[in-house]
Amino acid sequence: MKPRREVLIAALLAAAALASLPMQAGAAVAQMQLMFVQSADGLKADDKTLRLVNVSQQAIWFSDRPVRQAGHMSLRDYLQEWTAAAGPNNFSQDPPNATLSVYQPGKGENTLTVVEISNPKVEGKDLVYRYKLIEGQMPKAGAATSLFIDWIGVGGGVGPGFHGVGVGRRGVGWR
Repeated sequence: MKPRREVLIAALLAAAALASLPMQAGAAVAQMQLMFVQSADGLKADDKTLRLVNVSQQAIWFSDRPVRQAGHMSLRDYLQEWTAAAGPNNFSQDPPNATLSVYQPGKGENTLTVVEISNPKVEGKDLVYRYKLIEGQMPKAGAATSLFIDWIGVGGGVGPGFHGVGVGRRGVGWR
């Protein structure tokens, strides 16, 4: 009888441990912070706006904590992150910081500029943001450009059209 009781206790402990796994996974997803990268053929800027010239129609997203994941989403879906429909943690409520990396022919290194971006608008093949300068100098123009956009927490939307790797269910970062 004693071995049977020990097996029963072990089975109950194992079941309790397994039952807590979805909650642990859910907590990890809730803490996940997504960052985005946008690429463009060029840049044009003035004192208030930056224009990503011929911007890619895909935005890359990634997260390194608590789970490493990466993927892409359409520009249209990315722009939804700027609306109230995206949920309480959307970019229009809390504009992100971003680092702009601009190739300028004749310079040995890309120009790096840190900005707060807001109010994105598509104009033809370009994406225009309003910006506030945080650090560096904004180039007036440049060639190949990448914009590295700070995180948005889960619950900020990122739903339909969100395609990722390393995931296995529906919702933020899930397929």
